[in-house]
Amino acid sequence: MFPKRQGMIVWLYSLKHSKHLRKFGNIHYVSKRLKYVVLYCNMDDMDYLMRKIASLPFVKKVEPSYRPFLKMDFESKGEKEKEAKYFLFE
Repeated sequence: MFPKRQGMIVWLYSLKHSKHLRKFGNIHYVSKRLKYVVLYCNMDDMDYLMRKIASLPFVKKVEPSYRPFLKMDFESKGEKEKEAKYFLFE
C-alpha cells in the first residue's frame, strides 16, 4: 500500500541550493550550522537518486540512513531483573 521509505543525508557546500533537492524527495530537516539535508525517498529509487545527487556540483557527500535495517525491539535489562525478583518471592 505505502512504499518503503529510506532517508539519506546530503552534505552541501552551501545551503543556497538546498531547495533544489526538493525534486528528489521529501526534505525532512536542514541543518544550517553543519550544512546538511535529511531527505526521504522510496527505497527502490535509493541507489539511482544517491548517484544522481552526488553528481551535483554543490553536493559534498551523500550517505544513506541505515535505520530501516536496524532492529528496533529494545529490552531493558532492569525489567528482566525486576520480573525475576518478583517471581522468586512469590
